[in-house]
Amino acid sequence: MKLADISHGPDWVVWAGFAVLAVISVILISGHGGFLISGYNTASKKEKEKYNEKKLCKITGFGMAFIAALVLFMKLFEDVLPAGFAYAALGMILVDCLLMGVLGNTICKR
Repeated sequence: MKLADISHGPDWVVWAGFAVLAVISVILISGHGGFLISGYNTASKKEKEKYNEKKLCKITGFGMAFIAALVLFMKLFEDVLPAGFAYAALGMILVDCLLMGVLGNTICKR
């Protein structure tokens, strides 16, 4: 069974999701868009001073870019990839999120 056999729904939804992830990644990698980072945007001014916003944006942006690339890879090769790759992709996304959290709380601290 291939990944295409278990994917249902219109293709434009995946392409729109990829486009949104890619745009957010570019904004974050450029060092702008701290308001897009959950937790950081609601932190007090005193709490925000503990973090280097540029580094935090870059780490989050590269993490989002990895997820966007994974979505693109899965869409382009859905006829070749086995259905079980969806679980592997989920695992990669979870590891990526954990890595973003750890790096955000270590490297980005002032």
